[in-house]
Amino acid sequence: MNVVLFATGSPIVVDVEESLARAGIGIAAGIRNRDGATYLTPQTPLLDLPDICPALLALPFLIPLFAPANRRHAESEARGLGFHTPFCLIDPTTILPRRLERGPGCYINAGCTFGAGSVLGAYVFVNRGTCIGHHAVIGDFASIGPGVAIAGQVSIGAGCTIGAGATVLPGIAIGENATIGAGSVVTRDIPSGSTATGNPARIVSESVHGR
Repeated sequence: MNVVLFATGSPIVVDVEESLARAGIGIAAGIRNRDGATYLTPQTPLLDLPDICPALLALPFLIPLFAPANRRHAESEARGLGFHTPFCLIDPTTILPRRLERGPGCYINAGCTFGAGSVLGAYVFVNRGTCIGHHAVIGDFASIGPGVAIAGQVSIGAGCTIGAGATVLPGIAIGENATIGAGSVVTRDIPSGSTATGNPARIVSESVHGR
């Protein structure tokens, strides 16, 4: 089986390549959808948008971008070009419950653990070494940084970004498009569109930033 990596301008693409290799899944090509640097390893074929052929469009695609807004935009662009099958990749080193609900296009990086009863929306991105407790609900296009600890019965809204090493205590609800700063400890609900940082996390901005 082969997949296409759509958008190659983020350094995280090399982690996605490694996850695919561990899972025994090949890469047909990486697609550079913007001018600029690409972070693909040399062994992966790199193509520009004009080089996309019908055979590639028929393959599943995965978007290796961490920022929710960038991933949303790339998903829309990929579908506009004719890609139609988002691929869900879970690194084989991740510990999963017997049943995990997940939407299309998700990526779970190496060394993560999931409690039972969790639900992931479409295009959720979970980075290395994250621990997600039981009955977590994570909305579409949310991004969870490396080393995050999310306790049981936490709700994370669509488009949220949880920074590296943050901790979210049990039963907390984080609204859509909120941002939690790296290393923060979230002890109370965070409204949509807010940015919260610190220990305990305090709201420092209530504007919805482009992400």
